Amino acid sequence: MTEKDSGIARRMLLRVPAVGAAAAGLAVLSGQRAASAKAAKPPTVYDVTTWTHSTNPAITCYTDIGALINDIIADIKKLQPNQSSKPGAVIYIPPGDYPLKTRVTVDVSYLTIRGDGHGFASSSIRYNAGDTSAWHEIWPGGSRIRVENTDGHSEGFLVSRSGEPRLSSVVFDNFCLDGLSFTPNQNSYANGKVGIRVDTANDAFRIERMGFVYLERGLVIRDADALSVHGNFIAECGSCVELIGSGQASKVTDNHIGAGYIGYSIFAEQHQGLLIAGNNIFPRGKSLIHLRNTNRSSITGNRLHGFYPGMLDSDGANKENLISGNHFRREPEPWGPMQPYNNGKDDLYGVIHLRGDGNMVTGNLFAYDVPPAKITPSGAKPTIILVASGHNNHLSNNGLVSNVAANAVVLDGSTLGTKVIDSATSSQFVAYTSDYTFRATP
Repeated sequence: MTEKDSGIARRMLLRVPAVGAAAAGLAVLSGQRAASAKAAKPPTVYDVTTWTHSTNPAITCYTDIGALINDIIADIKKLQPNQSSKPGAVIYIPPGDYPLKTRVTVDVSYLTIRGDGHGFASSSIRYNAGDTSAWHEIWPGGSRIRVENTDGHSEGFLVSRSGEPRLSSVVFDNFCLDGLSFTPNQNSYANGKVGIRVDTANDAFRIERMGFVYLERGLVIRDADALSVHGNFIAECGSCVELIGSGQASKVTDNHIGAGYIGYSIFAEQHQGLLIAGNNIFPRGKSLIHLRNTNRSSITGNRLHGFYPGMLDSDGANKENLISGNHFRREPEPWGPMQPYNNGKDDLYGVIHLRGDGNMVTGNLFAYDVPPAKITPSGAKPTIILVASGHNNHLSNNGLVSNVAANAVVLDGSTLGTKVIDSATSSQFVAYTSDYTFRATP
């Protein structure tokens, strides 16, 4: 090897570690930049048990979860100012007991508030049970928010925003809202508390796997589009689900629901294309499903158990709705503490009270089991389906099992063009109008 070659070789050998060091340095720098970029990325998942309030560290989820969640929402808004990039966030509520003294105001889209357990337990049974000192537990559990509302507001959560566009894709999932007690007694269903109120137009909201208990109004949603209320346990509330204002293409499905005698289990106002399906709706709402000016909607495959007439009620003009494949069980209130109460309607009102045009009531089964002494007015034949107004309604293939003689179908004098097919025998059919078609059940 010449001296020249030897020099080149030495320089090449000397350069190898230098190149390696440079590469390692670049790699470290790149890693630092990546870490820095990662550190600079705004958080999108918040845990209420680890979040520190921005202005008052004394406020925690154990002193006022409402004020703490409001602080988290303010942080989300601060860290996501870009109109073209607002991914939203998740607020996580681990299992635990959390007092809500301050109303939560949700005014951002794409927010999920999620717990780990709906925690429903009957407070009505406990309050009416007397001594519970030997019970294993006495309060609801899971991710439980105690709606105390010491700030003067009625809602636990208010969802509302002015301007455009409407709020989208807000999710409440898998935690418990507990109203704690009623006044002036534990059977009044009244305390002025609302679990969740959505008060402005909204799109693609989801209320799923939640527990609501002992609230005067559980869930109130105005002007909903493509809403999903699914898989919840909403009971022992004055009213459970109220869809008010207007709405379209929404669904209330696969829920366990039971309101008090003062309110509705499910109420729908001016909705189009609403699906109410697969729900187990139990006593004791003044109506289990109530439609007001609601059109082209489907009430199918529900199990309804009620203590009062008007289990499926309606007012206004309801058009082209399908009421099919439901099971209606009507019996009197069996539980002593609740026997003094009712919804003020007598048994001539109908288990179904239908107002509107072009509706179809088909393939439903009615199981009526009320002792004669408890039928009102005294000595009356109870009505199962009352078509109270409207034209061109269609009733077909509905079945009735009853412990007393009953009128399966009654047509009011104002009705026109009703078709009653295989839904009543001749002795079970009463018409106060001459404009109808009737084929008796054989």
